Formats: sequence, structure tokens, C-alpha cells
Amino acid sequence: MELSVKDVGDVTVATVVGSIDGLTAGALQDALEEQVRGGRVRLAVDFSAVDYTSSAGLRTLLAVVKEARRAGGDFRLGAVRPDVNRVLEISGFTGILKLFPGIDDAVASYGR
Repeated sequence: MELSVKDVGDVTVATVVGSIDGLTAGALQDALEEQVRGGRVRLAVDFSAVDYTSSAGLRTLLAVVKEARRAGGDFRLGAVRPDVNRVLEISGFTGILKLFPGIDDAVASYGR
């Protein structure tokens, strides 16, 4: 898994490339929670290059969304691939997370 982070206004945009599994979920969680602890509580994550997420990845998403919301922000996903979206749907995460067609939509949603 590769992760890059940039700021777009007051939204932190993270781009994840690869699989989120037991080997990579911890690093992703640490990186995103570091943003929240640093006061960057509006997170948008580009999932267009995420090809798989395991239950460890789902736990990471849940932990980060809780942390961001507890701090007064949110954690939103953009451009989720159909296979990953199906995992999110089956596990009930589409009722917890806010998903958007593209990362620009996820970023813009903070202005609404």
C-alpha cells in the first residue's frame, strides 16, 4: 500500500494505492489519525486505486471515522471501486461512511 497526503483548503486529501489488509491497515490508520490529532479533521480519501480491503481495513476505516467525528470533522471516501464498494455494502459500512463518486465530490461536500 502506498499513501500520499495533501491539503486542499481545509480538507486533507489522502490517496491510497493498493490493498488494505492486515499488513497495511495499521500504517494507514496511524497516518490518518496523525492528521486528526494534528487538527486536520476534515478527511477525504481517494479510493480509486484501492483494489482490496480486508476486515482489518474495515476496522481502520471505522476507527478513523470515529476519531474524526469525535474531533468535530468527518472522514469521506471518493471514487471507490465497485469491488471494494461491494465489500463496504455487505459489511454495512455504506451506512456509516459517506461515499462520493469522485474525490473532488468528496472534497466539495465539506462546503455544502
